[in-house]
Amino acid sequence: MRTGGVLKLALLFSIVSFLVFFTIQLLDINIDFNLGKIFGQCWYSFWRDGNVKTCFCTVSSFRGGGAGIFRVRLDSSENESSKAPRYKCGVSKPCPEGHFSFKMASGAASVVGPKICFEDNILMSGVKNNVGRGINIALLNGRSGELIKTGIFDMWGGDVNNLITFLKTITDGTVVMIASFDDAATKLSDDAKKLIFELGSTSINSLGFRDNWIFVGGKGIKTKSPFEQHIKNNAETNKYEGWPEVLEMEGCIPARPE
Repeated sequence: MRTGGVLKLALLFSIVSFLVFFTIQLLDINIDFNLGKIFGQCWYSFWRDGNVKTCFCTVSSFRGGGAGIFRVRLDSSENESSKAPRYKCGVSKPCPEGHFSFKMASGAASVVGPKICFEDNILMSGVKNNVGRGINIALLNGRSGELIKTGIFDMWGGDVNNLITFLKTITDGTVVMIASFDDAATKLSDDAKKLIFELGSTSINSLGFRDNWIFVGGKGIKTKSPFEQHIKNNAETNKYEGWPEVLEMEGCIPARPE
């Protein structure tokens, strides 16, 4: 009885081994027993682009016993060099020398906060827990790109004087990045709007209740900023009930000369 069981197991093992061998030959599988190298390649690919192009499985070796690793290339025609490069902040193209990369998004309704990325550093986001309802601002050194400070100003239930005081502290050469969340306009005063207008904004004077707005300007700018988007809260066109769609913007900010 015991001998019969052993024979059955041996037969089953032989069948399985044959099927695996046959499958490998059909798929032109590359056998590679270097475990460290294989999994190093796999995890590198996964964390780099989030899309593993290679699948790894453990099988019993039919070339001398023991366990091994075989690698199945899911897309063997794609070369490593053909993958699209990633640029700072995930922008679509690299910025020229002497420029800072940025990417930002407004808040989504009253649920998801805005996000501001500068030179591949997330300055403000819900994950960092440093955004809030109203106007979210990040100030950066226009020469070095270093973060100076951030601020959140509630324009629904807060005091606009806090925003005015903050804006008055901005010095020449400072890059100013602003993103709205929920309502950024109800408490805005003419004095606050004037200070933001002087940073290069053209939409600030028409900003209304629950509008979405993102803006990049600077203290001392002589013309209107090219980096600004504004969408009105309109019940007929809103993407979310009571709020317009999320705004996104990316670009290259020229560094201030020494």
